[in-house]
Amino acid sequence: MTAALTGFATGFSLILAIGAQNAFVLRQGLLRSHVFWLCLFCATSDALLIAAGVAGFGALVEALPALPLVMSLGGAAFLIAYGITRLVAAWRGGQAMEIGGVDQSLWRTLAIAAAFTWANPHVYLDTLGLIGAVSTQYPDWSTRIVFGTGAVFASFVFFFGLGYGARLIAPVMRSARAWQVLDLLIGLTMLAIAAKLIIGVI
Repeated sequence: MTAALTGFATGFSLILAIGAQNAFVLRQGLLRSHVFWLCLFCATSDALLIAAGVAGFGALVEALPALPLVMSLGGAAFLIAYGITRLVAAWRGGQAMEIGGVDQSLWRTLAIAAAFTWANPHVYLDTLGLIGAVSTQYPDWSTRIVFGTGAVFASFVFFFGLGYGARLIAPVMRSARAWQVLDLLIGLTMLAIAAKLIIGVI
């Protein structure tokens, strides 16, 4: 039970910070656009990475020294591109305020989520590596699996809570100005994360 709680706390704390993926899930939650599948995709992706971390996959980063640089530059490029689109949207304004409409296809939504998830070097360098490191405190595999299960459960709780919990602030988001502010914040968040990635490798 202690291992499960430790896993849950570790996993939850790692994804709690506002990042590109979380901002995207929040925005889709407000739009009520493909929320279930998006949350399922993000949580399942986390589950795969956590399983890999617990299994010791984090050693791949040490085996391939150039991997952090490649992932950082690739992830930064995507974040900059997406961040600019949100800043442009904030500048133009006039977005449809009818919450509940589908603003893009399911596959496009999942493709963007995949980029935010799998092109983000922090997923590998922080989440995967850290969870893998913490799991080593449990020498027997049965307890380590319980720890990993707790971390996976945290991801499902977080993403579904974020996606569906966004509806609680939906009334506020019926204002055109509120959407402009949200897009502005998301855009700046993307650019800030991209800058952090670039600075980290130069």
